Amino acid sequence: MQKNLKNGNIYLIVAFVMMGILFYSSSQTYEQQSSIPVLEKILKNEPFKEALSGVSFMYGDSPVSIKDSGYFKFVEFFIRKAAHFGTYFILGSSLFMALIPRIKHLGLALLYAWLAATGYAALDEFHQMLTGGRSPMFEDVVLDSSGALFACLICIFFFWFSNRKKPKKRK
Repeated sequence: MQKNLKNGNIYLIVAFVMMGILFYSSSQTYEQQSSIPVLEKILKNEPFKEALSGVSFMYGDSPVSIKDSGYFKFVEFFIRKAAHFGTYFILGSSLFMALIPRIKHLGLALLYAWLAATGYAALDEFHQMLTGGRSPMFEDVVLDSSGALFACLICIFFFWFSNRKKPKKRK
């Protein structure tokens, strides 16, 4: 097992599993994925509705607000976008960790992992275009790409922090 951690194979497996999950998710219609019924049960008292009512912005060509989409769709929007960011965070970090033992250069590992995750995000949105009831969005590719880049930067920080030279103590 220790050898798999050092050669990055376990991280490559995580990346492929994540890609499979993303592919499966993009194969589902919005109705199949909707968390509205669960949110209606969990958040039936609509907590923080007053505070969130003032939040309004555009995402793509669509307004996002409680007024425009209702409380539960508004909350679901943030859950779905957090899922975008989070899944590509995992994909980006696992690709980075799989590549670093092979490339042995932090900058190139970051570049390749980030480009691979961004490319997969674009293909994933194209796949959504082929799925009924889904709407591919360039903004989602940017969000996904940001999640992957953030993960790679965190990995580089930890590599730098754990491998930095500790000053020698003078006697």
